[in-house]
Amino acid sequence: MRANMIIKKEWGSKYCYRLLLSLLFAVCALGIKGQTPAEWKALKGDVNLFIANDLGRNGYYDQKPIAELMGNMAEEIGPEAVIAAGDVHHFDGVASVNDPLWLTNYELIYAHPELMISWYPVLGNHEYRGNTQAVLDYAKVSRRWQMEGRYYSKVFVDEKKGVSVRMVLIDTTPLIDKYRQETDKYPDACKQDVEEQLRWLDATLQSAQEDWVVVVGHHPIYAETKKEIAEQEAMQQRVLPILHRYQKKVAMYVCGHIHNFQYITRPSDPIAYVVNSAGALSRKVKATEGTQFCSPATGFAVLSATKQELCLHMIDKEGKALYSVKQTR
Repeated sequence: MRANMIIKKEWGSKYCYRLLLSLLFAVCALGIKGQTPAEWKALKGDVNLFIANDLGRNGYYDQKPIAELMGNMAEEIGPEAVIAAGDVHHFDGVASVNDPLWLTNYELIYAHPELMISWYPVLGNHEYRGNTQAVLDYAKVSRRWQMEGRYYSKVFVDEKKGVSVRMVLIDTTPLIDKYRQETDKYPDACKQDVEEQLRWLDATLQSAQEDWVVVVGHHPIYAETKKEIAEQEAMQQRVLPILHRYQKKVAMYVCGHIHNFQYITRPSDPIAYVVNSAGALSRKVKATEGTQFCSPATGFAVLSATKQELCLHMIDKEGKALYSVKQTR
């Protein structure tokens, strides 16, 4: 009798275990909505770009799976390029074009065939801890590392549909006083001509005639963060007035640095301020003034454009579009 009770108890435990597994699988199945290749393809526009930043963790944390996800999604979306919004290399940048970090942070991680496209990077504060010239010079080593300068602009066009997107890539670290003052930690920041870059930004936006203009830098203009508020104040003082001068042209300002997703707006300001999450290690976030959406998920972004609409889709490490920032005409 006792043996029979034990058998029933064990069978019951196995049954509960199997039932629990079934429920977990069902929950997971519900949770994968938005992750199928067909649904990824639905994110596609006429011009498509990936935006990724805060990557360089030698493949650890979520970097490897997100890199693989980027490649798999690229098979469906077909991005023209990857915009790398800074901090490809943690923690102290690179020493030279031959630094092994180029392999462990970049080449061996983003090795999917569909990611063998042009990458357009900007420097982040972690690159400024090392040899920033080596980051520029790596364009002579790698065909896909298309870094034309510390700040530069690139236009992407779908000639069939007549859609054009100008990406304006700026070098934000020298624009922030704290980095210029810490010469031992960020030796190259104080050597950069702030006014020259701001004049270039003004002239570039003034002459822009594309359907959509997106400005990308590593540091935020608006964000919820535990980092020093002086970083945002410097960006608001130096960059924001220029963006406002051309706010009828500039659709979005996109940055990294904060390691989470944020979408922030301001009254009477048509520009969308977007923080793109880290492609490796993310941080907690909470709403702040003007927050329309925020998430602590790791991931990257898909930027897609048609003549009528510009969308930035925030993609988490599971391949789910968490939120889409949309600007329309």
